[in-house]
Amino acid sequence: MNHQIKFGSKQIDFTLEFANRKSLGIKVHPDRKVEVIAPLHTNEIEITERVRKKAPWILKQMDHFSAFLPVTPPRRFVSGETHLFLGRQYRLKVIPDSHDAIKAYRSQLWMYSRSSNPEVLKQQLNGWYKCKAFIIFSELLEETFPKFKRYQIAAPALTIRRMTKRWGSCTPSGRIILNTELIKAPKGCIEYVIMHELCHTVYHSHSKRFRNLLNRMMPDQEKWKKILENSLI
Repeated sequence: MNHQIKFGSKQIDFTLEFANRKSLGIKVHPDRKVEVIAPLHTNEIEITERVRKKAPWILKQMDHFSAFLPVTPPRRFVSGETHLFLGRQYRLKVIPDSHDAIKAYRSQLWMYSRSSNPEVLKQQLNGWYKCKAFIIFSELLEETFPKFKRYQIAAPALTIRRMTKRWGSCTPSGRIILNTELIKAPKGCIEYVIMHELCHTVYHSHSKRFRNLLNRMMPDQEKWKKILENSLI
């Protein structure tokens, strides 16, 4: 649900979700979007007041992330543009052809296409990203899962889709959902998100036991978390 508050001359827009938790949480994401997660049955007036009290901190976080926002012109999907893949910049090279194909080779993305329409090329590239994401995410999940053998959890099913606010999530049934955009991040970042969601199959909340498990399973997770948070993919 979308909400907003006024703080002086500033306006703060935020999304509101309810969850089975004890305290209200406020997150400011690198794209400057604000997410509020409140305990079930919390009064919305009370939530608004809590957000208003935190407004100075929220605005400070938003200003901080603004400094990292890149001034990127709209994508035109023409030769010479750069696109991310596994944390590296690849220069796009569009080649007219009788069939559609994309190959990543020596820091270049060779896009063979029957069309020069930017929207068609965008869909073609997104399809390639999704295909690569499924292959690489599945391999990393398969490599990581054996570390959880002692917890006797079932091997999780994997879903890949675009998400606007999260890199990943874990359903109550144990299904892991990963954001397609993760394929643009370094492998260490992808491993961090997978490890994070696997830990949620053991402890579904962000409890102390969850944090301790994540730190044991991936001692350098804070490093990859920060890289991902500042990547602005």
